Amino acid sequence: MALNIYNSFSRKKELFVPIDKKQVKLYVCGPTVYGPPHVGHARSYTNFDVVRRYLDYLGYNVKYVQNITDVGHLVGDSDDGQDKILAQATKENIDPYALAYKYENIYFEYMDKLGIKRPTISARATGFIPEMIELVQSIIDKGFAYVTSEGNVYFSVHKLDSYGKLSGRKLENNLSGERITVADDKENPEDFALWKSAVGGHIMKWNSPWGVGYPGWHIECSALSKRFFGDTFDIHGGGLDNIFPHHESEIAQSEVANGKPFVNYFMHNNLVTVNGTKMGKSLGNFITLEQLFETFNPMLVRYFILQFHYRKPVDFSYDAIEMVKIQYNKMNEIFGKIKKLSDGEYNEVESAELVDIKESFISAMDDDFNTPVATAEMLRFSKIAAKILSNNNLYYIKEANTIVKMFEDILGFDFTFDDTNENSSQSNEDNEKLLDLISDIRTKLRAEKNYALSDYIRDELNKLDINIRDKKI
Repeated sequence: MALNIYNSFSRKKELFVPIDKKQVKLYVCGPTVYGPPHVGHARSYTNFDVVRRYLDYLGYNVKYVQNITDVGHLVGDSDDGQDKILAQATKENIDPYALAYKYENIYFEYMDKLGIKRPTISARATGFIPEMIELVQSIIDKGFAYVTSEGNVYFSVHKLDSYGKLSGRKLENNLSGERITVADDKENPEDFALWKSAVGGHIMKWNSPWGVGYPGWHIECSALSKRFFGDTFDIHGGGLDNIFPHHESEIAQSEVANGKPFVNYFMHNNLVTVNGTKMGKSLGNFITLEQLFETFNPMLVRYFILQFHYRKPVDFSYDAIEMVKIQYNKMNEIFGKIKKLSDGEYNEVESAELVDIKESFISAMDDDFNTPVATAEMLRFSKIAAKILSNNNLYYIKEANTIVKMFEDILGFDFTFDDTNENSSQSNEDNEKLLDLISDIRTKLRAEKNYALSDYIRDELNKLDINIRDKKI
């Protein structure tokens, strides 16, 4: 079976055929770095990390580009109002560039903990302002954008017949209220900003042909993908909530400027709720990764996320993660033992059962990255692996380790088994048995009224900080 991907353009699964047989160009919308990473980031970037890893596994040279939005993303995703970076910088009384750098570092710190591989290229929007200005000018020159007397530049949506082809929305349905506010200088409420005039003491600003200003949110992804991939690339990923207006606007401005299709496959991960309710700071159910990792191992969180297909919603709760904790910890122990044993010299014996697991796992991944089925195969394998270990069938270890490595390479886990902990656990268990035996002996001695010997044992144990208090018989 070959890889099939659900394409948001066609709303169906399609055979994946890259532009270049050897390389895949993958672009995923990155974070707006104005606050700490949360469970929504964990869900989205874990999903696309698996996409990237599986393409690696299939032998492609994956060029993975992710933007860092550090300017231009206005509160409410509107074309009017305050920049999210600037708003938070004002609250924290910090320079907006310093704030963006601070949260960018925190973002990568927590992505690393989740086992998410760094992008091939991580590009800050503020580092590519000239490319954005050039792209905006191209759109103006082609007659699809206009400059207002206030120095703003807007894309004229009504001039592009194909606008809405991703979201399926008609222009008459694009009510201005959905953008929160409508700028007074727009020709039409549906038009979106390519460049905004820096008025009212806006700190982050640059010179442009239309005056001092800053880029709109959508233009950065078009400029960055063109800079690193050219006019057309293979896969664009992002959250379902970005389909409109963000991705729809990216397509429009890129295809007008370049005169070619923007991207061949659009992938969208579904949304996250917390205890059945949409996550939000105002609702008091906003979970940061720092909070989550105080309670749970990041690899356990990753395992929980992959129990859901990327196109299905995920409902986060501490109880839900607890439900898979024992399951994951047991697999981690079994697979960790196999990794340690694989260092030995054993004859390799092929098992039809293990071959079937590998084939079923790959088949699941080929079916639009079906991680729920893939992790189910991982669970099935753990039961077989446990029997291999208990029966000491070491001639299967090499093959079993190959499967463990496949799980790690594709799903991003790092299975470990600590002999020290096991030995410590065994030692504690032995100590408890010894203390039980001593307690039984003292009970018999006291029943026989041999208090001298009983008290001697008690006093010697007290010297070892093992305190025993006798009750009256």
